[in-house]
Amino acid sequence: MQPIYHVILAGGSGSRFWPKSRENKPKQLLKIIGNETMIRLTYNRLVKKSDPENIFVVASQKLCDQIEIEIPEIPIENYIIEPSAKNTAPAIGLAAQHIIKRNSNAIMGIYPSDHLIIDENKFQMTIDKAQEMITQNPTLITIGINPTYPATGYGYIKYDANNKTNIETIYKVEKFVEKPDESTAEKFVKNGDFLWNGGMFIWKAETIINEIKTYMPTLYKSLHIIYNSISTNQYKTTLLKEWETLPSESIDYGILEKTNNVYTAKADFKWNDLGSWKSLFDVLTKNSEQNFYDGDIISLHSENNLVISPNRLTAMIGIKNTTVINLDDVTLIVPHEHAETVKDIVNMLKSLNRNEYI
Repeated sequence: MQPIYHVILAGGSGSRFWPKSRENKPKQLLKIIGNETMIRLTYNRLVKKSDPENIFVVASQKLCDQIEIEIPEIPIENYIIEPSAKNTAPAIGLAAQHIIKRNSNAIMGIYPSDHLIIDENKFQMTIDKAQEMITQNPTLITIGINPTYPATGYGYIKYDANNKTNIETIYKVEKFVEKPDESTAEKFVKNGDFLWNGGMFIWKAETIINEIKTYMPTLYKSLHIIYNSISTNQYKTTLLKEWETLPSESIDYGILEKTNNVYTAKADFKWNDLGSWKSLFDVLTKNSEQNFYDGDIISLHSENNLVISPNRLTAMIGIKNTTVINLDDVTLIVPHEHAETVKDIVNMLKSLNRNEYI
């Protein structure tokens, strides 16, 4: 099969991982699981299938500068600068244009920079199946994760189990479903025809640009102008000018929910988007009281807690189902059920101009 170009989307702020995740060091640059940063783990996973020359990073200039230090193996020309955060559709479109400039027939994979994937052999097999499908038929493929519980924090993909392709585990997508409530999620898992939307995609770069031309013509117009300036002295000026005009839009809403050309590669590797403190807590090894403690912590009659307190003693009595992040400058206390709303605290700090804590 022809080489595949891998694109790591690394522009996220990781606000639901506040206060560990800050603007100057967001989640993808933290060592959340083990001794390596999340983006290093992502790179390590991809480089097993690719040369570093075929791996790209899309992020702000500030983040790219930090990632260059973290992953010096990636060539400097493979860092694609986003002038500002515009969600996934502009970022993916920009990466596609850079890749087409190198190889007009290229296949590209897109991956978040901060997800946890276990069973990497199964991950590699899923990518291979998707790549095989695309070489036969220029479709859009989204990787769907076999759900292990009725998660309410993930979007879902409904696939047509009766509309199989000649490639094992590749199915036609019927529809995408936003994050459901608990009862709906339970129905999805019981139904068996729903997968978690992992935010990972495989397709030909030319195919996604053509889809953007059809469904997001304003974005296409700007991307075409940017494409013509790549490798010229006008590139930075053109990029800044066109980028300012673009709306913020996800690739899911802008393209995948509208086109009839989407298939899913059904994956069974273990996956977690580590999107919140609760999702991290779910994958950590707990003690006999179902607590995970990191730091100087003592507790009585407390269970099912995640507590990180690296530099000071934290004492707890009768605390249950709670995350406590106790750092030098700030302490976060949040029940697991409200973990998704930590980002609202970050927004509140911004509105109060408490930028020293962001």
